[in-house]
Amino acid sequence: MTTITIQELCTEEEVVQIFPLMKDLRPYLDEERFREIWRAMQPDGYRIYAMYDGGEIVAFTGIQIRTNMYYFRHVFVHELVTRADIRSKGYGEKLLTFVHEWGREHDCVTVALESALTRVDAHRFYETKMDYDKFCYSFKKSL
Repeated sequence: MTTITIQELCTEEEVVQIFPLMKDLRPYLDEERFREIWRAMQPDGYRIYAMYDGGEIVAFTGIQIRTNMYYFRHVFVHELVTRADIRSKGYGEKLLTFVHEWGREHDCVTVALESALTRVDAHRFYETKMDYDKFCYSFKKSL
């Protein structure tokens, strides 16, 4: 029997443990840049939660509470990653359910996230499995 736990990673030494998973999602990051960005996001309340199965990291999420005029107070999911070799085993669902509960506990009314157009499997997961609505496009312009 395996034991699944979710724990917040608070120190840089703890956070760097998820770097191999972050690299799966964001292959352009090196560890130094990852650490630098993580440190810069701390004052704005960015948090990382890792999911462990039998003491081994299997997934993580990077989240932040935000407030705006269209989502109101909400949890923004910057990252949600399950180890590639064990996807479709329920880890993502459990971790995102944790995010929903965490958001309710922190008086949030919505969970919002963005997903790259190429991530079709992720879109299917969010829409079909987790009942998320796809309702807009997100745009960007490099400066």
